[in-house]
Amino acid sequence: MTRFLLQRIGLMIPTIFFVSVIVFSLQQLLPGDPALTMAGDEASPALIAEIRAKYHLDDPLLVRYGKWVAGIAQGDLGISLRTQQTVVQLLTQKIPVTLELATLAMIIALTFGISMGILAAISRGGPMDYVARCIALFGISMPAFWLGILFILLFAVKWRILPASGYVPLTENPLENLRSMIMPATVLGLAVSGVIMRHTRSAMLQVLSNDYVRTARAKGLSETTVIFVHALRNAALPVITLGALEFGQLLSGTVLTETVFSMPGFGKLVVDAVFNRDYAVVQGAVLCTAVVFLLLNLFADLAYAAVNPRLRGR
Repeated sequence: MTRFLLQRIGLMIPTIFFVSVIVFSLQQLLPGDPALTMAGDEASPALIAEIRAKYHLDDPLLVRYGKWVAGIAQGDLGISLRTQQTVVQLLTQKIPVTLELATLAMIIALTFGISMGILAAISRGGPMDYVARCIALFGISMPAFWLGILFILLFAVKWRILPASGYVPLTENPLENLRSMIMPATVLGLAVSGVIMRHTRSAMLQVLSNDYVRTARAKGLSETTVIFVHALRNAALPVITLGALEFGQLLSGTVLTETVFSMPGFGKLVVDAVFNRDYAVVQGAVLCTAVVFLLLNLFADLAYAAVNPRLRGR
């Protein structure tokens, strides 16, 4: 296991390097002048030249890339051209909001998705299977922003039991934090739960038809033991892969939900940086997203060995 872990970490290093090269190179192809954007349309040429010199925008591409990589090695992702804050500070402010939102959404998705997938597989062709598949199709088909608006109209405007928008930090008021998080987390979780339900159902149906499951039932084991000990452990592998990828998607793609509920999260930061041509923020955010996906894939590989003992010696 230790050798496997070291091999995967070794593969992550060149992957991060190639991602950094692609991110930095493509960022330079974006139209517009960041110095002009920062100074304003009516700025003097002297001011624009001063900004370019200050942020090394006139340096050759390889020189700028080398300075950026050297800064990353020291924990410096650059400075935002718009707010004059460091990129690390901006990410530190925004990531906890999106991380909490994605974690709550993933808990909701796994709880409903796995349970509905198991029930649908057990009652294949029955009413419960039909209801579970309809709920999954609804969650997958309904756009997140539209479902968010419906939730606001119902729970905030009509019933007035939840806040319509905003974010309260967990350290300030845990109860208000939960109240502000429950609607956006449910909106995101319903869509992911539909995908997880379909994969869980498909994997469980395949596993339940295997010989070792029939043997376990023939030995007189209870149906609960057969389902959760023998079948679910082997059906969990594709669900683990899907869960890791979906969690990464939640961390990097919640901009619509964050916009609907006015949450100061990571997704909104990236979109604002793209529109403002804030190169340093975009590069730091994309690189951070790539590292998160690599870590989630590593976690999924480790989870395989934890769920399936046969993989521990490979």
